[in-house]
Amino acid sequence: VQLQASGGGSVQVGGSLRLSCAASERTTVMAWFRQAPGKGRVFVAAHRWTEYYADSVKGRFTISRDNAKNTVYLQMHSLGPGDTAVYYCAAGNTLIQSTLTEGTAYAYWGQGTQVTVSS
Repeated sequence: VQLQASGGGSVQVGGSLRLSCAASERTTVMAWFRQAPGKGRVFVAAHRWTEYYADSVKGRFTISRDNAKNTVYLQMHSLGPGDTAVYYCAAGNTLIQSTLTEGTAYAYWGQGTQVTVSS
């Protein structure tokens, strides 16, 4: 499965962005992770029949999925400097609910797209 992420860019504090990730075929789970400068990759959100979010983005980010296009979206609002990171799309087929936040559980990864939030 190949994943192609897009939609990153630079925005000011309080702004919004929408990321997209198109998959070459359908997978059970699609998710977003992010990696800030000097830090490890962390879970942001996942879509597996329902939606799962990291506490840090709840109420600000929305993950959605278009199964007809094998595409997952991440709508981000109220962005702050702490959201600056490279955002990675991930996908997999064998994940159980307890592993959705673990990057090692995902078999497929996109190339990453940069999101920069400045004041």
